Amino acid sequence: MGFWDNLKRDIKKGIDEGLEALREGTESLKQKAEGLTTDMKKKLKIFEMKQKMQAQLTELGGRVFEAALEKKRNPFNDEKVKKVLQRLHKLNEEIMKLEGKIQPKKTARAKTRAKRARASTARSKGSRSSRKSKKATE
Repeated sequence: MGFWDNLKRDIKKGIDEGLEALREGTESLKQKAEGLTTDMKKKLKIFEMKQKMQAQLTELGGRVFEAALEKKRNPFNDEKVKKVLQRLHKLNEEIMKLEGKIQPKKTARAKTRAKRARASTARSKGSRSSRKSKKATE
């Protein structure tokens, strides 16, 4: 092989490696952009839910005020007020889930698995400590 053939081969290899790096970089950038858009969608949804919550709080205030004008003893016994409160609790729970402040409820199967894992960990720790105590007494 001559000098020119080696040079062409090295240049082609360099171009191929550069294109592969570019593809990997583009894929990485694409994944990061998808993550950002997912995060932005989540933040937008939280913002919209908080706006809905603000509207419900305004309605609640109006309902309580109406009940006070009608001289009702306890405005929380009013059905309209109860419905608004239920919607507020639901919105608040959804917002907290999205913000990660509340963990999703575990299914019965997940609870059982977690309980078994804790039990096996406790058994293995217990057997280790009994081995240690036996060695200490000897």
